[in-house]
Amino acid sequence: MRALIVSDIHSNLQALDAVLADAEDAGGYDVVWFLGDLVGYGSDPGACVDRLRALPHVGVAGNHDHAVTGKLNPDLFNGAARAAALWTTQQLSDDAMQYLAALPEVREAGQFTHVHGSLRDPIMEYLISEPAALATFGLMETPFCLVGHSHYPLVWCEEAGGATVELLDPASPLQLQSDRRMIVNPGSVGQPRDGDWRAAYLLYDGEAGGDGGVLVHRRVEYDLAGAQQGILAAGLPESLAIRLGSGH
Repeated sequence: MRALIVSDIHSNLQALDAVLADAEDAGGYDVVWFLGDLVGYGSDPGACVDRLRALPHVGVAGNHDHAVTGKLNPDLFNGAARAAALWTTQQLSDDAMQYLAALPEVREAGQFTHVHGSLRDPIMEYLISEPAALATFGLMETPFCLVGHSHYPLVWCEEAGGATVELLDPASPLQLQSDRRMIVNPGSVGQPRDGDWRAAYLLYDGEAGGDGGVLVHRRVEYDLAGAQQGILAAGLPESLAIRLGSGH
């Protein structure tokens, strides 16, 4: 079984389409595993919802998905994120809103648990510190957990008495072993923040390597100028367009 793992698409249709095309070129996939924040920030929320729903997929909710459906107060966001959430609410059809509202906060699929933030706080916690990672390891009932939210492509590995973290490397496939627990973040499709503006995602091959399969981290260029122009044309904050180019 092959899975395309994506997170934090953030209404960036140009980036999403580039990821889908790149994944097909890399051998294709049987299912999409979506880790939250389909909307927010970008200018094509409805089209991104439609694109994902047209594919075989399972997904979980992110904080921006909750904000546009009324499950989370957008006043908790910074100014640009709040403006984007309020604008997005006006753009989506009732059907799209119902889809986002129905996304669960946590899902299990075989050896994997899927969540946007963390198992301690599925919607809001950024899993970027050792205490946060250890808290999620303590709640995991599967060998592996897939998370989003931070927009950083990284892997936490449980060690005796602690946890270690590394950035994912496209040149080094990640071999999964069921006796070594890991938390993996694919990075962001629509708004990377690790200094690389290219869309980030993972491909999982359950038949490759050892008993847990293999995860391959990939980066792909997309129509950055088109995504930036869409943000500006929609009247969204200019900072959101600038941020796409900086990768921060």
